[in-house]
Amino acid sequence: MASSADAERGGEEGDGAAISVVEWQGWGTSSPVTATVMEVIEDIKALARDSDAPMTFGGLGGKLKGTFKDQEDKKHRSVYESICDSENKMQFFSARQIACRLLGNRGHLCGKCWLAMEDCMCSRLVKCSLWCSIKFWLYMHPKDFLRQNNTGKLLWQIFGIQSAALCLFGIREHEDIMWSAFRDSGKGMVWFVYPNQNSSPMSVEDLFSSGPFTGLESQKMVIFDFGEKPLNFVLIDGTWSNSSAMHRRLKERWALTWGEEHLPCISLSTLGASVMHKLRPQPSWDRACTAAAAAGILWELHLVPRLSIYGLDKQAEAVENALDVLLDALVQRRLRKGRSITRKERHNNCI
Repeated sequence: MASSADAERGGEEGDGAAISVVEWQGWGTSSPVTATVMEVIEDIKALARDSDAPMTFGGLGGKLKGTFKDQEDKKHRSVYESICDSENKMQFFSARQIACRLLGNRGHLCGKCWLAMEDCMCSRLVKCSLWCSIKFWLYMHPKDFLRQNNTGKLLWQIFGIQSAALCLFGIREHEDIMWSAFRDSGKGMVWFVYPNQNSSPMSVEDLFSSGPFTGLESQKMVIFDFGEKPLNFVLIDGTWSNSSAMHRRLKERWALTWGEEHLPCISLSTLGASVMHKLRPQPSWDRACTAAAAAGILWELHLVPRLSIYGLDKQAEAVENALDVLLDALVQRRLRKGRSITRKERHNNCI
């Protein structure tokens, strides 16, 4: 059974000092503290000062609890309904989700691995250098931010935040940084990994027989380096139900940036069921997770003959090993709390 501390946490720490740049970046980002998130945090703290009810958090995601939650819900629902522009509504929604998670998990979760302090697995992870001509972007839904079983966080834990960058859905500052990097690299250097059954994405093999990579196989050069313009792989990091909205937003920004309707998507032919599927079943056609998708990209890049010298297989193995560590940490926590280590299958109507 979960302890009372696990079920409910006081807000003294969250009600104190503001979120500093060091604290914000400690959660996995290199950006400054975003203005929209800070504004929501200050609103919550101001409400707490004026309220007789204590600010308490608990449950998954560090959600607000009790009477203060009702007061905060009422206030922010009023703010949300007063916003006319749909884009501003979405940005406010994202900022509020992230602000509550930051305050609710302060002093409870490890800032690196996003597990409870007593379950921290950081010492068990082995860091690895990612090939300098690749960059991963974790386009993460706010509801996955600080989620303990999220696997996207493993990428920057292993490769560092410069090689695996976090971009939070609906946080304009984050999205602008990501799209600025895409413009610098060029349209042909950006690819999205999205398991959409209705689309016809390219494979990694197709990728290296077209665009800026045409003729790669015939090159005699020993070293292949994109220099300061890496090949960007975007991993949509959210639940299956949230990924459609994330995909639509990416399509809209792509059309605005380059005037094309369709996102350049790639599929992974070697991707099997992730080890995390044992703990959190996914739709039957997509039993992968974000980190497993990244490992799949690295494995398939390694199969391109001219890229086999860059140790991409070792980098893929580092991600898979990190997934094993995360799964073990989550399983051990569940066992210690007397919880089941399996979950019932969902999406039973999926083929």
